[in-house]
Amino acid sequence: MFREEVKQMDGNSGIVQNNEISQEEHKKIKQIRDIVEKQDPTSKEYDDLTIRRFLRAQDLDVDKASAMLLKFIKWRKTFVPNGSISVSEIPNELAQNKLFMQGTDRSGRLITLVFGGRHYQNKIGGLEEFKRFVTFTFERITSRMPPGQEKFVAIADVEGWGYSNSDIRAYLASISILQEYYPERLGKMFFLHVPYIFMAAWKMIYPFIDKKTREKIIFVENKELKSTLLKDIDESQLPEIYGGKLKLVPIQDS
Repeated sequence: MFREEVKQMDGNSGIVQNNEISQEEHKKIKQIRDIVEKQDPTSKEYDDLTIRRFLRAQDLDVDKASAMLLKFIKWRKTFVPNGSISVSEIPNELAQNKLFMQGTDRSGRLITLVFGGRHYQNKIGGLEEFKRFVTFTFERITSRMPPGQEKFVAIADVEGWGYSNSDIRAYLASISILQEYYPERLGKMFFLHVPYIFMAAWKMIYPFIDKKTREKIIFVENKELKSTLLKDIDESQLPEIYGGKLKLVPIQDS
């Protein structure tokens, strides 16, 4: 069977990334292009790997993937009209100093770290600024992925989380943006230091998390924190606060 294989070396980690597009995927990607380009000619700017992510998110269903891609293109034109979100558009979210990005896991996937206990409902910029912040984050992550890599790893540390941090609308918005507009980007997500009261909020948002995303989420026991993370992340790439060697770098400075 014919396969297109892209092999690229990440000069920093020495990890070879492989992206193989099967014959079936090639065929369906072309079908999606034919459907989508008739409705929006600007879709030509998106490469096959981008289209494949939408295709895989819909279990290779061409019609569903086409509709999903068209929705993404329309959203991007209205929500990210200049092609990116600037730090000047999200000052209140950045001021909470809650999101960091540095290091890669053993598969070469970028690592992001978010502190749930530092998040508070944005009463100045509102939900719209939070959505811009989430989009800014995903754009920053994807733009810094090593060549050939499509996924990232997230660590959500919710130590100290309380009801004052609970923001269901924001949580649902971030889930929606991830699943609808950045499909097949999340590789794995670790939840650390989870307090019992957090599970009340979790039960409210869990039904909105699709099956594919649920399978990537791991709740880590405190006593097994470092050993669990080290299975996926080398000590040299692990933040200092978890026994590694990396200092935290705010997402806007990464």
